[in-house]
Amino acid sequence: MGHQRLLSKIATNDKHGENSPYFDGWKAYDRNPFHPTNNPQGVIQMGLAENQLCFDLIEEWIRNNSKASICTPEGVHLFRDIANFQDYHGLPQFRKGVANFMSKARGGRVKYDPERILMSGGATGANELIMFCLADPADAFMVPTPYYPAFVRDLGWRTGVQLVPVHCDSSNNFKITREALEEAYREAKQNNINVKGLIITNPSNPLGTTLDKETLKSLVRFINEKNIHLVCDEIYAATVFTTPRFVSISEVMLEMECKKELIHIIYSLSKDMGLPGFRVGIVYSYNDDVVSCGRKMSSFGLVSSQTQHFLASLLSDEDFIDRYLEISKRRLAKRHSFFTKGLETVNITCLPSNSGLFCWMNLRRLLKEKTFEGEMKLWRVIINEVKLNVSPGSSFNCSEPGWFRVCFANMDDETVEVALKRIRAFVGRETNNGKRVELKRWKSINTNKLRLSFNSRRFDENVMSPHSPMPHSPLVRAT
Repeated sequence: MGHQRLLSKIATNDKHGENSPYFDGWKAYDRNPFHPTNNPQGVIQMGLAENQLCFDLIEEWIRNNSKASICTPEGVHLFRDIANFQDYHGLPQFRKGVANFMSKARGGRVKYDPERILMSGGATGANELIMFCLADPADAFMVPTPYYPAFVRDLGWRTGVQLVPVHCDSSNNFKITREALEEAYREAKQNNINVKGLIITNPSNPLGTTLDKETLKSLVRFINEKNIHLVCDEIYAATVFTTPRFVSISEVMLEMECKKELIHIIYSLSKDMGLPGFRVGIVYSYNDDVVSCGRKMSSFGLVSSQTQHFLASLLSDEDFIDRYLEISKRRLAKRHSFFTKGLETVNITCLPSNSGLFCWMNLRRLLKEKTFEGEMKLWRVIINEVKLNVSPGSSFNCSEPGWFRVCFANMDDETVEVALKRIRAFVGRETNNGKRVELKRWKSINTNKLRLSFNSRRFDENVMSPHSPMPHSPLVRAT
């Protein structure tokens, strides 16, 4: 107790969400990480929304563009300028490159103004930055369920902002309805909670779906009427790999009367380009005051000028970006199809999806009891026996038990095969005419099935073990 009194309330409150029962999944992976040759019985990390499918394209570009870095003989002449640079606005060519990339990722249907781009350390920092600008401690933002678990940390830990869930369910594939919005808003008002805005993720994490134009228009009408903000987290915009195409809030704004100053976009290069370690978070606001205030605040989390310099060069290479977006879409579609078809062979379905780095997997029929306690029991079996770290729906505040988010883009083809084999063996065991195969025997069957031949090149360099402070659900890494 004496120790706590020396620290601030923010430092010692539990709003960060790290102390969560789901921590076990990360610990299970950290203790026993899968490796195809050194540890083929280890836990496979499927709780991490990383995009590792196109690193080869970026690596090839780097080899051909050594002048883009200040750490090469070709680029070192700019070292002093970049090392000294610390303007809040960011390098002009970096902001221009990001604006251009945002437009390309949205099919070129909208243009973005580099002067409205604010920088932050990843989308985590961008989310917090926009909350500091829009809400006071104890104010609330509405958020449709299921939602990204680390929103609890990003939006509320240090700002004191609270989240009001807007409950969506599988009866209409988790679509956000006007009725659900009104109900959540009314309930908040009854509880004397001051609602300052609505935050949505489009494409959705964890659903992997995009919002259609009509839904987006209804959201804009709703926030216009209530005079509250709309924050659109669009960090998965370029992961849309099949129809329907992605519709950005920027596109909807062109087609309807709305209060532009209420609308803000969160963006990042973590998912679309697979660069979470670069910590490039973006707030794009249509509100001049937010741009002005946010720019002053952004000095708490600027993107390193070295990173800006490198990305300015990469993002301004139009031919490369066009090719990258095309190939990335193709590879994501192929991986998604391979993974979902593999699940279908044992009658596991996922919510139909067209985007993201994950599937929203329906395991309701495997629940012994249709409760969240039943979901946790099944989840522990999947972690401890099947040795897969997937994320239970309850960690996304899902309103019904039995859904799991499973990531498929943070590993190579061979590891996906192993994961599918494990799932198929497990489901086969569970549904084997109601007879449960002895666990020891199942483990030995499973082990024998998994002796595959591997190309282990990637693993030797990179066994993933994220030791960053954990977000609300330690199963789900910060976007």
